[in-house]
Amino acid sequence: MSVLLETSLGEIVIDLEVDKAPKACTNFLKLCKIKYYNFVLFHNVQKNFTAQTGDPDGTGQGGESVWGVIHGPARRFFTPEVHPKLKHKRLGTVSFATTSTDGGLALAGSQFFITLADSHLDYLDGKHAIFGRVAEGFDVLDKINTAMTDDDGRPYRDIRIKHTIVLDDPFPDPDGLVIPDRSPIPTAEMLKSSRIGDDEDITPSLPPEELEKLQRQEEASARALTLEMLGDLPFAEIKPPENVLFVCKLNPVTQSSDLELIFSRFGKILSCDVVRDKKSGDSLCYAFIEFDNKESCEQAYFKMDGVLVDDRRIHVDFSQSVSRLHVDFLMGKNRKMGSGEGYGGDGQLERRQRYRGEGPEDTEYELLFEHGDEDLERERERGSKRHRSDEDGSGNGRHDHHHDRDARRDSRHSKDVRRNGRDHKRRSASPRRRGHSRDRSRDRSRDRRRHYDRSRSRDKRSR
Repeated sequence: MSVLLETSLGEIVIDLEVDKAPKACTNFLKLCKIKYYNFVLFHNVQKNFTAQTGDPDGTGQGGESVWGVIHGPARRFFTPEVHPKLKHKRLGTVSFATTSTDGGLALAGSQFFITLADSHLDYLDGKHAIFGRVAEGFDVLDKINTAMTDDDGRPYRDIRIKHTIVLDDPFPDPDGLVIPDRSPIPTAEMLKSSRIGDDEDITPSLPPEELEKLQRQEEASARALTLEMLGDLPFAEIKPPENVLFVCKLNPVTQSSDLELIFSRFGKILSCDVVRDKKSGDSLCYAFIEFDNKESCEQAYFKMDGVLVDDRRIHVDFSQSVSRLHVDFLMGKNRKMGSGEGYGGDGQLERRQRYRGEGPEDTEYELLFEHGDEDLERERERGSKRHRSDEDGSGNGRHDHHHDRDARRDSRHSKDVRRNGRDHKRRSASPRRRGHSRDRSRDRSRDRRRHYDRSRSRDKRSR
């Protein structure tokens, strides 16, 4: 026993638990049979939790059972089966949304929900009446789960049940049930509940050329913002100057003065620079010419493109470079910061240097907290008394302290002198000096031995 739901996002097949929840399945089957759910909105979608529908008004407060449709508002709700063995354990569990009476009895109407979590939602067990499970259409559940919603869980783009088809119905129809021949027309309440229709195209219907132009503009603005963050542009909305020409395909022998002489007939030239290699100084065969006004620049653009200069046909275009503007911006910023004008390179900003006091004559900081005049006077008197007591009673102690400090300094100085003397003696007894002393002692002993031998030989002769 199954029901097919045709939604705006795809088809969902629900297998019913007719044995464990016959009354709930009867209510759902008969409502589908009389096309009660046609054009009904999924009015609440909680990501990875549930998707709730079944209210014709789309507010979450309406809906009635099949017996309420037949017998009136007195039978709006019915008591569904809450089977203990049916659990919200997996994705695609279908349950009637219930409310409880004062006695704890569960009541349901036409609203039901489908679980979107592939885990056990145990806190829903025993509270809501499970009557079926999704057998096909899990991709549709994934689309519903990823729908963009507002803070109340209402999808911005409408997700609706367009049609219901009962594949198998084992229960007899209740007395008084009227089955329509065709799908009913949506009511005014259903139409009012629409936001963005499921068949509404929210993309602008523009020609491909204009769409491509818009995409390029968006990409250019994104790149400009990136360059501003990197510091290559002073600000993202900067535009190239309109009075600067870019001249390329120049002859390497063409000089800046030559170009200035040629282009000066169109108006006053502020600067004319042939770009050269920094190391070799060779011309890179392109230049920038800055005119005094935009009109002169436009006239030179129309007249000089393709003109032969030094046996080369030059190409003239409007400059797209903003490097000069960037350099001027940085120089102006540094100049303002160095001169003390403004704050952070902006002349309209001013550094705040005081907590209080707006006048320039107020050069001292005041207290941050509010005090009355009496409190301020009391604090000043207390501070002056403490200062006088320090001056009167601590003179001798301060003298003794200075004396002890001088004594300690002298003792440290004498220790340093003795230590330096010992270090000098150690350094003086170097290996080279010790070798010289051994040589001298060896020479002395040899001289003594010779003198002794000579004296003995003289004694022998005298005998």
